[in-house]
Amino acid sequence: MTTEHTVIVVSADEALIAQCQQGLAKSEDYRVVVCADDKEAARRLDSMQVHLLIYDVPAGTDAANNLVTSARLSHPQVARIVLGAQDAHALAAQVARNAAAFLFVLKPVFCEQVELTAKRALELNELSRRHRVLSRELKISVDDNIFDEAEQSSLKGGVSQFERLVYVSPAMAELVAEAKQAAATDLPVLIFGETGTGKELLARAIHYNSGRMDTPLYVQNCGGMSQDMLHSELFGHVRGAFTGAVADRLGLFRAADGGTVFLDELTEISPSFQVSLLRFLQEGEVKPLGSDKMYHANVRVLAAYNRPLAELVEKGEFRRDLYYRLKGFELHIPALRERPEDIPVLTDFFIEKYAGVVGRRVVGVTKDVIAKLRAYQFPGNVRELEAEIRRMVALAEQGGYISRRHLPRNIADVSVEPPAGDGAYAIEGDTLKEMVESLEKRVVMETLTRHRWNQSKAADELGLSRVGLANKIKRYNLQDVA
Repeated sequence: MTTEHTVIVVSADEALIAQCQQGLAKSEDYRVVVCADDKEAARRLDSMQVHLLIYDVPAGTDAANNLVTSARLSHPQVARIVLGAQDAHALAAQVARNAAAFLFVLKPVFCEQVELTAKRALELNELSRRHRVLSRELKISVDDNIFDEAEQSSLKGGVSQFERLVYVSPAMAELVAEAKQAAATDLPVLIFGETGTGKELLARAIHYNSGRMDTPLYVQNCGGMSQDMLHSELFGHVRGAFTGAVADRLGLFRAADGGTVFLDELTEISPSFQVSLLRFLQEGEVKPLGSDKMYHANVRVLAAYNRPLAELVEKGEFRRDLYYRLKGFELHIPALRERPEDIPVLTDFFIEKYAGVVGRRVVGVTKDVIAKLRAYQFPGNVRELEAEIRRMVALAEQGGYISRRHLPRNIADVSVEPPAGDGAYAIEGDTLKEMVESLEKRVVMETLTRHRWNQSKAADELGLSRVGLANKIKRYNLQDVA
């Protein structure tokens, strides 16, 4: 394995945790995240790109209702290993069966055993993924070329992920590269993007790739909240500070001490609250509402906004000193309409995600559906695309394709312009023979390019033998320039 794999270990057994960490620490290919209970592990599964789940069955667990069993449907791409105590082997075995686990192991386990088991589970999971992709592509290849061939990138390594962010576009690749640089520091980060572009996903990815990965991450939306309520949520309050304050409240800044707080809709905070936030960023001071006592907290702040913050600073609506204090890194997530090349891979990602949730096998997406999705402007960005794919997965037939009839009216009615180069060819030559040869050369070259120079597929489409195609490649001196 040449890439980093994230392994979540769900256990309260210190000896088991030590063996897992020691076994997986032998290779730089693993990132180990330890979770004490199902609730914490579920948050990590939803926030991180997880490859393997090692689940230590607690005593008294419901064999049909637990994290590893639900992960079978909610996160089918995650490999699962179940561990159990000797005196509760029957319960652990039932959990393993319900979860369709790769392996069921009784404790105690040793670091060498963990290392080998994890490696084999991930290898089998990757083989299963490739089998699914190849099965879909082989079925597509006999369906009269009505399906797009973008799925091939899943085997060729063209699709990238940064935790839960999926992309192929250069714009997103550049953003992720900068985000990884930001994650390696402890500086605050500003994230700008339209609604639905994935600002919170990017913030979570930064946190889980930082040195604070094992510490809490708390999220607070600042929109639509009064100054006192927001101050209470972040800084806390003491009993009697205001009407309804019947008990002390710690506040997110103190609760996240050593960790990260993500503030969404930053531009909605009031001028007076901006002063409090600036003071916290400068000195780490936390003063709860109604208290005379000052506390301190070490918290990294990530903040997101969807209105041009620099313009608000120039207008005097946002404090300049606070803006520069928050601007350790400033990241801009492009709107989905600015990167339509990401739509096919996001579509595949959401199909795999929701097909497991609703218990439905969807083979693929027709070519005209992808064309319609790429032409649609998506004012709600990735969030809107995800909602549409989830709905279409629920409507699709078992073992069938998502086709045009599953599209909502607003997307189905979008006009799709034919790709450049379709239709008439520019024919060169003075004689009929030269013009025919010019046309033949163009058709053969475009067919080879479309099939990524797979000569068997190109020959089948052109109605030629492989030898016949090879002769034309030689005759016209065609070369793969990719």
